[in-house]
Amino acid sequence: MRICVFLSAADLDDRYTRPAREFAELLGKGGHTLVWGGSDTGLMKVVADGVQESGGRLCGVSVVFLAAKARSGADEMVVARDLAERKRLLLEKSDAVVIMVGGTGTLDEATEILELKKHGHTDKPVVLLNTAGFYDGLKEQFRRMEAEGFLPRPLSDLVFFAEEPVGALAYLEESQGVA
Repeated sequence: MRICVFLSAADLDDRYTRPAREFAELLGKGGHTLVWGGSDTGLMKVVADGVQESGGRLCGVSVVFLAAKARSGADEMVVARDLAERKRLLLEKSDAVVIMVGGTGTLDEATEILELKKHGHTDKPVVLLNTAGFYDGLKEQFRRMEAEGFLPRPLSDLVFFAEEPVGALAYLEESQGVA
């Protein structure tokens, strides 16, 4: 599978980097391709290193104003004109999406894929990896949106919440019929 991962490019604490590295190693050992923002810094670097060192492939989609931070040695690297094109390319090049810890950029990417899915413009599986309870508040907000009628589809149709990397990848492989 080609798995898009939305995540931070910041240097983060071990409670976030360790599970990200674990997911990356599972992805690589499974023979999957990481589709990511292309950066060679912070958590993006941790995940790219883990995938590559475990035998997976790397497909990066950077953006012009961040191209200097793009990872050299990726199997494929595309440089988009702007963030909108970057998001479009990330989704086009992937079979599934995992949302890891991140800031406003990650949240923007997450809500866009969920909005596309809500309106039936994609059926790609989406996993929100809730490392160290990072997304507990967002999960609660999504549940409130569902309970109060803001979502035309069940929340479970839009996103799968995983607490651990192994559960995230297992869900994706099962949803795509990969053994």
